[in-house]
Amino acid sequence: MEDRTPISKKSGLPPGTLVHIGKKRVEKIKITTIDYTLDTYNENEYQNISDCFPLKNSPSTSWINIEGIHNTELIESLGNHFGHHPLLMEDIVNTLSRPKLEEYDDYLFLNLKMLGISKDQKSIFSEQVSLILGKNYVISFQEQSGNIFDSIRIRIKESKGNIRKRKADYLFYRLIDAVVDHYFFIIEHLSEKIEKLESIILKKQTSDNLRQIQELKTQLIEIRKVISPLREAVGLLQKDEVKLIHKNILQYFRNVYQNLIQVSESIDIYREMTKNLMDLYQSGINNRMNQVMQVLTVIATIFIPLTFIVGIYGMNFDYMPELRWKFGYFFIWGIMILVVFFMLFYFKRKKWF
Repeated sequence: MEDRTPISKKSGLPPGTLVHIGKKRVEKIKITTIDYTLDTYNENEYQNISDCFPLKNSPSTSWINIEGIHNTELIESLGNHFGHHPLLMEDIVNTLSRPKLEEYDDYLFLNLKMLGISKDQKSIFSEQVSLILGKNYVISFQEQSGNIFDSIRIRIKESKGNIRKRKADYLFYRLIDAVVDHYFFIIEHLSEKIEKLESIILKKQTSDNLRQIQELKTQLIEIRKVISPLREAVGLLQKDEVKLIHKNILQYFRNVYQNLIQVSESIDIYREMTKNLMDLYQSGINNRMNQVMQVLTVIATIFIPLTFIVGIYGMNFDYMPELRWKFGYFFIWGIMILVVFFMLFYFKRKKWF
């Protein structure tokens, strides 16, 4: 059974009360920081959250990453020091929160979902990622350890590209972009799954096919719930209205927005393809049933004249011409066999089977 805190635990509590809702994915919370300028780089791992507090007013760009969000005291301590709203912190520890964007006076909060594929390649799971953008810092919260941000860490460390030349708003964009880019792997996985399932259904229709179609429909609905609100949130970011994001960075968010539109359109296409799979499955079942009914109809039609002949000679009249004939039995059998072959020839010529 999963170690999951039910949402009912929050019932009756005042707004802003921190209660972790969701599965506890790590035993120990990991706190890492990267502090950098164009010429300097410092990476650390801390045991106490208070060690990160000086980074709030650091003149360099700071990235604080927290893996594991079940420790509400740690989240609350960090939020209180950085001046984050209690409702914001409540959304961080609630993994059922809807993706959304909230702008405050001196910081920006974005809640989104990171999607992944299970090891058996059969299911898709989601993990909540929360990002806070300040004037010179970014704080990221992940449910568990992962490698989706590793490429960004390497580029910062090795000073590749523009990331060390830019400020915290560009780092904020790169983290969002890494999550959104990963959606395309999910889309590609679903595309391959649909094509493979279509080829299988064309050959044979089984109850397992129907189960897979239903699973696909469910997965697409869940992904749409993730993509649609995030697209709305990034749509607000790409407009020239967020004071913490420099105008030169807006074009990058426009690119993320276009990617989300592309993912959303792909999801809509795959939903239609899934409906077509269901129609294809149903058509296959109907065709197979029609073939069975066709065979049964041919058999029944063949036996109609045979039943008629047997019925005639099954009547108990004393004076029937062939009853006392020496070859009457074989004669009737010959007639019935000829009738069968004639009808089979006729059906074949008419292409009825």
